[in-house]
Amino acid sequence: MNKDLTFRGALIGLLGCIIITCSSMYSALRMGALPWPSAFVTVLSMAVLTALGKTNLHEINVTHTIMSAGAMVAGGLAFTLPGLWMTEPDSGFPFFKFMVLAIGGALLGTIFTYLNKDRLLEQPFPIGTSSSQTLEVGIEHGKPALWLFASFAAAALFTVLRDALGLIPAVIVLFAGSAVLPAFTIWLSPMAMGIGAIIGPGLSLYWLGSSLAANFVLVPGLQWIGSIGQAGAVVIKENLGLGLMIGTGVGILIKLLIDLVKDRSSRAAYKLDRTRLILVACSLVIMALVVLFTDIGIVDGIITLVGIFIATNLSGVLTGQTGINPMEIFAMLVLLACGLAGRPTAIQSFSITAIVAVSCGLGGDILNDLKSGKLLGTDNRKQVIGEAIGGVAGAVTAVFALYILKKAFGGFGTEFFPAPQAAAVKSMVEGLSSPLTFLVGMGLGVALYLLGLPAATIGLGAYLSINISSIVGIGSLLASAFKALSRDKSSLSAKMNLVGSGFLGGEGAAGVIIALAMVARLS
Repeated sequence: MNKDLTFRGALIGLLGCIIITCSSMYSALRMGALPWPSAFVTVLSMAVLTALGKTNLHEINVTHTIMSAGAMVAGGLAFTLPGLWMTEPDSGFPFFKFMVLAIGGALLGTIFTYLNKDRLLEQPFPIGTSSSQTLEVGIEHGKPALWLFASFAAAALFTVLRDALGLIPAVIVLFAGSAVLPAFTIWLSPMAMGIGAIIGPGLSLYWLGSSLAANFVLVPGLQWIGSIGQAGAVVIKENLGLGLMIGTGVGILIKLLIDLVKDRSSRAAYKLDRTRLILVACSLVIMALVVLFTDIGIVDGIITLVGIFIATNLSGVLTGQTGINPMEIFAMLVLLACGLAGRPTAIQSFSITAIVAVSCGLGGDILNDLKSGKLLGTDNRKQVIGEAIGGVAGAVTAVFALYILKKAFGGFGTEFFPAPQAAAVKSMVEGLSSPLTFLVGMGLGVALYLLGLPAATIGLGAYLSINISSIVGIGSLLASAFKALSRDKSSLSAKMNLVGSGFLGGEGAAGVIIALAMVARLS
């Protein structure tokens, strides 16, 4: 009989979950992007369990399921809650309430994704499919862990030399800027290069091209046409990028509704069996506890619960079709729905977006792992249990990591931690500085998404500074060049993905360790 959910697998998964969650929190705050950790955790789980002996595909699959869960929980928090400190930098916000939001979001994401898994798993899920293939090839043909661990160690060492010892500069200045043109700098970051290598030249070059156009065409053009200063032009640029990201969410919703109208089978009613009824009852209890112990009101709680159900479906469809899960966009759409029913306060607004983003993030991760399990024949019930374990552990770890980084570095919305998605949520909560530009961007986002273009990535490029976008593009171009020169392109492609994952994890883990050391010195 094949082992799947084992004690040693759960322990290894939890230890890995803590590392991946901390790394992901750091990455999300610095980069405004968080690629799936699937390649990293698949190879790491395989390497550790193989070294211990007598393992199999199913034990490895469940172990990496536990290990990956915290990454997207961290993303959900990093993309929303830092906006609170940007709004009120000197205010203290209750640690316990954040913990309730994180754990509640993880549990609701697990429940609603499980309720819809049979329909959603009909999608291709490129990330989950890739994980299953990596696992099969690794078991049969060799040890890809060497590439992963070597790149992880190299990125960690680079980060220590750059951030802790100051022996490597953080950025290279290509152009110092002028009264009209912003500065052109490149951030020296293995993590950012790894992200570029993982997401590939398509999305990376859209990201870089959008950033170049926004900073060096749109910003000076607005100053010339409108006789406004550079600061005002940058505000318009950022509102346009925010509108593009929100428009993507609206476009996803429109496309889903069109598909539902066309496909009668997708409108089939759910069978209300005992398991489903119990899970629905559990979701009601969880949201009641969230309302009781946080600042979310009863009416907003009801809207948020319905919104999470819809948003986890939307994120599942998008993750399954493209491998992209813009969790913070779905969170802002639910916040807009709550705004129609009243005027939630700042802390209520950030609480709503946090629990929705965590649910959507974990939901996408669950479906990727279940797709891998489906292809390999792993018991999906054991995987869901693993996701719940990892999701709760990741929620607790992510909140601690967020507070540690806040204490070590003083805040967010800075050059070091731009946290662009959280800044976007802050803009939505406080009121847009250029509503017309936002609406134009949102309309463009809807149109671009329906035309099959990556509107959210284009919007992110317009929103972020050039130093991040440039290094992502460089990483993608270098990876593409290596692949083009290689004779065995499929083998090199897999190795490049592992190197990218190692760069991402190494810098993120080292960054959190440096933050812990800084907190220890400050205490």
